Amino acid sequence: MPAKDPLTAELHKTLDEVRQIYRELEARPVERACTLRTECCRFRLTGKTPFLTRGEALVAAKAFRASGRKSLPEQTGGDCPLLDPRTSRCMIYQARPFGCRTHFCAPAGGPLARKDVVDLIHRLEVIDSRLGGDGARSLPAALAAVLAS
Repeated sequence: MPAKDPLTAELHKTLDEVRQIYRELEARPVERACTLRTECCRFRLTGKTPFLTRGEALVAAKAFRASGRKSLPEQTGGDCPLLDPRTSRCMIYQARPFGCRTHFCAPAGGPLARKDVVDLIHRLEVIDSRLGGDGARSLPAALAAVLAS
């Protein structure tokens, strides 16, 4: 039986660390009520775009590819590239990035205070550095870069 590629195993471990951060965020006693209204996914409308670290972009790309897709749909109107143009739903909701989980959406409870999540943000930044990232990038740019590699 061939040995597992240590680089691949290390990458899987690192992506699991990102997912663990998401789980820890979900376990915190913060009132959130996402109703999947998707206003927050309309970047041009809101004037706000989530930023992703490299680890988050890799988790998002993995979920996107697992859905059978290979390339992002053409978006018009400034919507999130992960918003399915046919259904107006997030294509990777369960794997959505940290910024999408802590966003500014008023119906979901508004933005989380940075002080309440700064420890998790720092861990994402450490992972970004370990993966050779250069800091958080806008969701469209971060995801496109990872999907192109």
